[in-house]
Amino acid sequence: MSVLRTHDWDARTYDRISDPQTRWGAKVLDRLQLQGDERVLDAGCGTGRVSEQLLERLPHGRLIALDRDPAMLAEAKPRLERFGNRVEFVVAELLQPLPIEGQVDAVFSTAAFHWIKDHDTLFRNLAAVMRPGAQFVAQCGGHGNIQAVVDAIRAAGESWEGPWCYATAEETHAQLEAAGFVEVHTWLSDEPTPFDTREDMREFLEKVVLGAHLARMPEERRQPFVAAVTAAIPEPRLDYVRLNMVARRG
Repeated sequence: MSVLRTHDWDARTYDRISDPQTRWGAKVLDRLQLQGDERVLDAGCGTGRVSEQLLERLPHGRLIALDRDPAMLAEAKPRLERFGNRVEFVVAELLQPLPIEGQVDAVFSTAAFHWIKDHDTLFRNLAAVMRPGAQFVAQCGGHGNIQAVVDAIRAAGESWEGPWCYATAEETHAQLEAAGFVEVHTWLSDEPTPFDTREDMREFLEKVVLGAHLARMPEERRQPFVAAVTAAIPEPRLDYVRLNMVARRG
C-alpha cells in the first residue's frame, strides 16, 4: 500500500489490521488473466499479503514486489520466502522512473495509488516498464472515498485536505489513455467496511487512515484528534469507494 513518503508506516501493525485491503485485493486479483509463467510487477505491495496470493498463481513466473517503504518489504520478505528467487524486492517511488530491468507482462496494484497525487506521471512510469499488450489491473480509493472520515477530520478542526487523490473513473480513463494504455475500463464501486467494535475502527483510523495527519501534529494533539474523528463517525463502519482499472499497454 505504502507509496509516498507522507509518514512512516507501522508495517507490523498495518499487516495485522489490513484485512479490508487484503479482501479487496483478492477480488481484484481475479481480473488478471494469467498463464502462470508471467513476470508481474506488484506496484505498492505493502507487507505482501496479496502478493502471496498472486505468486500462488504464478507457479512458473516471477514477481517484482515494489514498495517505497523498506519496513513494508521487511514484513513481506518472510511471508514470501517460500517462493525463493521467483520474487525480486525493489524499494522505489512510483513517481520516479522505475529501476526495473526489462519489461513486465503485467502490472497489478491495490490500495496504493490514492496515496499519489500525480496520476499522469504514475501511469507513464508504469507504462514505461510494460511490454506492448501487457495487462494493467489496479484498484485504489476513488471519488467519494471515506467521505465520512473527511467530514469528521474537518469537524475536528483539521484544515489540511490530506495526502490522498480520490479520482473519478472518467478522469482516470483519460489519464490512462494519455499514458499509452488501450482497452481501458474504469469504474467506481462501493465497499462499505464495518468493524466489530468502535475501538477496532479507532485503531484502523489511527494506524492507516490518519497517519499522515498525525505526523504533522505535536504528539500531545494526536490521540485527542483520533478520538474526535472516531466519535464523529456515526457507526463503526467506513464508507469506502474503490476506483477500478483494467487496461492493456498499447
